[in-house]
Amino acid sequence: MAVTPVVLALSRSGEAVAHRVAASLGAQVHGREGRVAQADAFFPNALDHARDLFAAGVPVVGVCASGILIRAVAPVLSDKTKEPPVVSVSDDGAVVVPLLGGHRGANRLASLIAEELGATAAVTTAGDVAMGVALDEPPEGYRLANPGDAKAAMAALLNGAGVRVTGNNIFGVEETGGAVELVVSDAPQTPSEHRLVYHPQSYVVGVGCARNADPEALWDLVTETLQTAGIAQGAVAAVATVDIKADEPAMNTLAQRLGVPMRVFTPAELEAQADKLANPSDVVFAEVGCHGVAEGAALAMGGELVVEKRKTTTCTCSISRANHVPMEMKGRARGQLSVVGIGPGQSSWRTPEVSKLVTEAEELVGYGLYIDLLGPLAAGKKRSDFPLGGEEARCRYALERAAEGRNVALVCSGDAGIYAMGALVFELLDRGPKHEGVSDAARRVEVVCSPGVSALQGAAARAGAPLGHDFCTISLSDLLTPRDDILRRLKAAAEGDFVIAFYNPVSKTRRTLLAEARDILLQHRPADTPVMLASNLGRPEEYVRYRKLKDLQVDEIDMLTVLLVGSSNSRLAQLGEGPRMFTPRGYARKIDGDLSDKKGIA
Repeated sequence: MAVTPVVLALSRSGEAVAHRVAASLGAQVHGREGRVAQADAFFPNALDHARDLFAAGVPVVGVCASGILIRAVAPVLSDKTKEPPVVSVSDDGAVVVPLLGGHRGANRLASLIAEELGATAAVTTAGDVAMGVALDEPPEGYRLANPGDAKAAMAALLNGAGVRVTGNNIFGVEETGGAVELVVSDAPQTPSEHRLVYHPQSYVVGVGCARNADPEALWDLVTETLQTAGIAQGAVAAVATVDIKADEPAMNTLAQRLGVPMRVFTPAELEAQADKLANPSDVVFAEVGCHGVAEGAALAMGGELVVEKRKTTTCTCSISRANHVPMEMKGRARGQLSVVGIGPGQSSWRTPEVSKLVTEAEELVGYGLYIDLLGPLAAGKKRSDFPLGGEEARCRYALERAAEGRNVALVCSGDAGIYAMGALVFELLDRGPKHEGVSDAARRVEVVCSPGVSALQGAAARAGAPLGHDFCTISLSDLLTPRDDILRRLKAAAEGDFVIAFYNPVSKTRRTLLAEARDILLQHRPADTPVMLASNLGRPEEYVRYRKLKDLQVDEIDMLTVLLVGSSNSRLAQLGEGPRMFTPRGYARKIDGDLSDKKGIA
């Protein structure tokens, strides 16, 4: 359970217990608005907030009735091997119930909370009840080589098969002899349904390679080295290298395939290990600034060198062993920048992937309003607010913070790749430091882009289906796009009879382009073409209305308004729910009511 839980307080009667639990876990308290006096963050709806946290991979401890948490997460249950723990605590603190994720930390979490409160942990998982342990959840620093066999092994134990331990008794179970064997070893072992193999993660693989080396070449070198040394892949805790190789595909692929983090060090940090190197190299020093990358990186993580540098024409590797488990992760991470779009504003339109990336981030960067819209998800995180404008400075700051090894989220509204920060991030990376871009270190960070619900999608959903046929988007902001280019695109879109979504329709100083756009469109489509105006989508002050194209007025539109202008085939129908705007997929055939030929229309 790597992510810190969030403790939910739903009422004044359970508030004191919630704070006590949170203090023992080093966690935050999120409280229900109007019902809890003190909390690190507040939420308006318990079901929505618990579901949002759960979908983002955050362990949830609710001081409330179990049924509330069950109803909250039920719609998003999918894979018990990946879902975070969910634990309920009674308002009086007398009972703690692990509801989900018993073998992903919930049972242990419930036991810790119960011990703090002097309560009863209502653990019902068979293995925990019978033996007090979950065999598929080894202690921190150990990896189970064959997790798929744990269920069968536990079933055998519950049926009286007996257990014996080979190696360190990491679970502290009583050995009774019998069919089930628990093997703890750093060497490769043959697992089976009745033979569970646990590897202490006490080794570090230090690596170096030429730029753009073949990932398979490095993988082959490392796996052969481990095999020759008699070290199981599961006994590796980390891959380590010099920081200028943080973005090297071969090294990142290696860490991913081993399922371990990659840690990087500066040349100076590696040079501090020079007197311990078995194979120092003046050539490497001349190129990198240290006398050894593979051996130096392995040693910089701590412990002793157990495999000296091995090399091919493009790759090197070395292995060190730590003196204790779990191992301290020295050095720093590569650094990650998540470019996320949070949708138009309401939490239900924010994707679970975006929520997860925000939850995992150490720092949030963005326009202050957009960070505020994250609500409790932003609570307790370092945030760097930027005003509207200065987008380049915002993106550069986020990249440089990630370059220091941090996990940073650049928060945008809508979809980050549509008229937002995504393109600017990659533009800065492409420029490089010599052309007002970013530092070399920033160019080595991992950039993750996650889709969001765009304003045009939100508006279209509120309207009905206006984007049911060909459409385009046009920004009317001439700050970055020449006015003549905007007019040229307007004329082309009008002539092509596209449905058009207008972004940035007006500003305080720019009031004429929208009127020009209206007049251009009126030359190519009917005066009564439906237009949807959607302001503050997904927020409490949301305001949706419809106009005819000829009646579109600039004065009722602001920067928070998205316009959807229909094509000549778009319709505004008065239906049971009110006006609905749509663009038929079949055009004249469907409008005429001839539905006999449905080929190609789903």
